This record gives sequence, structure tokens and C-alpha cells, in this order.
Amino acid sequence: MYDVLIVGGGPVGNYLAYLLSGDHDVAVVERKGSFGGKACTGIIGAESYRKLKLPARAVLNQLNGARFLSRDGGFEVWRDDAQAYVVDRKTLEKELAMRAVRRGADYMMMTKFVGFRRGRAVLQHLNEEFEVEARYYVGADGLASSVARAIKASTEAEILKGYELEVVGDFDRRKVEVWVNKEVNDEFFMWVAPVNDGLARVGTFGDLESFRRFLEIRGLSPLKAVEVKAGSVALGWRRPWVRENVALIGDAALQIKPTTGGGIAYGMICAHALKMAIDSEDLSKYWRACRDIRKQISLGLRLKKAFRKVNQEEIEKLFRVLSSEDVIKTIEEQADFDDHVKTFKALIRKPSVLAKLIKVSPSIVRALL
Repeated sequence: MYDVLIVGGGPVGNYLAYLLSGDHDVAVVERKGSFGGKACTGIIGAESYRKLKLPARAVLNQLNGARFLSRDGGFEVWRDDAQAYVVDRKTLEKELAMRAVRRGADYMMMTKFVGFRRGRAVLQHLNEEFEVEARYYVGADGLASSVARAIKASTEAEILKGYELEVVGDFDRRKVEVWVNKEVNDEFFMWVAPVNDGLARVGTFGDLESFRRFLEIRGLSPLKAVEVKAGSVALGWRRPWVRENVALIGDAALQIKPTTGGGIAYGMICAHALKMAIDSEDLSKYWRACRDIRKQISLGLRLKKAFRKVNQEEIEKLFRVLSSEDVIKTIEEQADFDDHVKTFKALIRKPSVLAKLIKVSPSIVRALL
């Protein structure tokens, strides 16, 4: 019998296993035979990366700034220190798994979670079905979580299809590009995240034709791609995160930033909250301890809703406000890649900025407030 059985050996599941192992008997169930493989741009805020003590070996590139581009213009922000890292997800997952194993965790690779039976997890390895008992079970098995289905968690979310290429070209490796043009894609922004000077991860959420139009506008050819990935993201809520002795975490709990579609940092932050709840033998503390992450998700969902309502002309006006000197200075001094609440609070605390935003887009200001 284990103390904790974690279903899913992705970055969040492995990170939780690392946090718990040593103090608890932990097992991780992973349906694949290796790590990585999921469509993921892999950008994590530098401050989060340091606080979470993630492996340096997984870092492919350091981002110091960003170029924000619209149909008619754009602006740049820059800091001398790193703001985010582009990571290799396979390396990240494997390094975290190795940390967990060294602290005593067991890994059951190529093993599928089937469901629960008489309080035990029913697992399948190849053609053999068997049961494993644990005091606590954790679903860290992604968007299509089998654990979430098993506990009958409900989902209220928007599902977006995502496409990403790793494209060969010439890039400024220290700057990520964020393109906002609803005439190209009215569902989401487009991004160019350099891996190095000659390779970038280029993608968006929405329909495939929008992605093709963006590639053409950006001057990038799919014939220069060396890797192609597609996947889905769910922006919204999945509840409950806890039912009896079962908890959900990471993408399985939809701990995902609605403004970017990323979820690694949020899931890992919540892993600390879940560890605290397991240590205290009270899983009900988990939901409360993730209050700050729930605030981030709520803000992101309001901003996503507001984005749907504005047209490109309003976005151009918004870009003119954001490209002003005082706004850029505020972003450069106070913005946090993973803490959007902090970033937007810093903006709306400036009366001159708030007045301009209200004039341009009252719906976005309402979302921020």
C-alpha cells in the first residue's frame, strides 16, 4: 500500500512526486513508455522557475523581452535579466522523475489507469490488470483525465485546438513575439518563441487556416519546419478538485492560464498546496490553498471574454495606449510572466493609464477590476 498514487508522469505529476517522496511512499503511473511528446511551447516565467527550483538542464533559451505586434503597429519591452525560459519538456519531465526516484518514488511506466474498484486503483500493464491501494490518489493525467472522469468531475470550459511548428529561420533569441490580429485569428494571439537564433516554436490556438495565414504574414514556411505538433487546451473550470481521498492537479484540474494556454507553473505551485494538504491529512485544505491560482484563472477568463468582444480597431487603440512610455516602464519594472494579477494591478493603479484604458475599452477595464 502506498501513501500517494499519482496518475500521470507529466511535469506536474513528476514535480508532485518529487515533493512528496522522502516523506511519503509514492508511486507514479504513466501510460507512456517515455517522457515528453505533448504539444507544448514550454515557456515558464524565470521567477517561477527559480522559486520552484526546476532543473537548469531543461532550459533551452532565456527570454529577456517581448515584441507585441498588431495589424498596424507594436511595441517592445525589455529587461536585462531573464523574464522567462524556453524549456525542453522531455528533459524537464525526466529530470523531475529522476529526482523523485532518487528520493524513493516508484514509477510504473507503460501502465494505464482504468478506474477505481473498492477504494483501489485498477491499473493495466500490457494485457495484465491489477489493483493498487493508496491512502490518497492524485489525477495528474492531463486534459482528458481518466481520474477526473472516475470521480465524476464536471467541466465548464472552452476547448481550443492548438498548432505549433518548430521552424528554421533567423530569430532574435532573446525576444518572444506576440501577434494580436483578429483579422488573422479572432480566437487567440499568435506567438514566435525562439529556441535559439535559428529555430523557433511558432503557434496559435484556433483553426488551422488562421495558423497558415499567420505563417504567411510572418514570412515562415511550413516546409522549413522540423517538428509539427497539435493538441488541445481547455480554458475554464473543472470541479471538484477533491472528492474524498482523490485530488486533481495540473491540466487535469484545468489549472491553466486562459491568457496563454500554459499550465506548468500553475500546476507546480498548486503541487505545493496539495503536498501541504496531504501532509496535514486534510485534502479539503488544497482548494483553499490554491486561492491565488484561482484568482489568476478568474482574471484570465474575464480577459478572454473581453477579448472576444473587441474588434481589431479597438485593439489598435489599445496598442497605442500600451506603447506609451509610462505603460512600457510599468511593464518593464513590475510585470511578472506568471502573475498576471500583479501585472494588471500595476497598470490600473496609474490614473493616467486607467483613464486611457477606460476610453479605449471599458470592457477590458471591467475585466481587470
